[in-house]
Amino acid sequence: MLDTLFVDAGGVLVHPSWTRVSEALAQEGIAVDAARLAAAEPHAMRVLDQSVIVGATDDQKRGWMYFNLVLEQVGVPRSPRTEAALETLAAYHRAQNLWEHVESDVAPALAALRARGLRLVVVSNANGRLRHLFDRLDLTRWFDVVLDSHEWGVEKPDPQLFHHALEASGATAERTAHVGDLYHVDVVGARRAGLAHAVLFDAAGLYPDADCPRIGRLAEITAWLDGIAGRE
Repeated sequence: MLDTLFVDAGGVLVHPSWTRVSEALAQEGIAVDAARLAAAEPHAMRVLDQSVIVGATDDQKRGWMYFNLVLEQVGVPRSPRTEAALETLAAYHRAQNLWEHVESDVAPALAALRARGLRLVVVSNANGRLRHLFDRLDLTRWFDVVLDSHEWGVEKPDPQLFHHALEASGATAERTAHVGDLYHVDVVGARRAGLAHAVLFDAAGLYPDADCPRIGRLAEITAWLDGIAGRE
């Protein structure tokens, strides 16, 4: 039986503030609605989620490739104006963390998982400001451990970050599942670390052929856990 759930932060618990991105672009004379940016985001992530790209980059490099891909998806070509907007956003991210939007279903889902007695652990590739962000968004209270890769000097998919999370939380790999939104970062990394299960958070349904369980909302993890419990 599972007693611990590892959860990725960006793309699962928190998302970029597309309103803030839209405003930064507007300051450079580029009009793009926040809703269009949000709709384009999963498609940009899907482009990045390839083993060759993940293997050749780190989280920081992929992050800004990702914003350019989002702009490409909405028909905004790369230019000095987009570069200026992204630099404004990068400065904000370094200070506050731009991934500051939390969907309304996240807190109820975390409460339901807590009610089941699960140990909850954040395992995230981040920039050293994740704990500050979670405190600011009132998310820290749901978790036993918040693990920011920047503090450990290693990133997913390296299994060492998962091993650190197991040690820090007192969990065991055979009783732990991980939920993340990037197949080649989260699923591959969790499997390399020997975790019992890896679940892909696929809100836009872009991974129909993935060889792992998929969920579209965090609340769906409870039904998946019930299914696992029934089989075990």
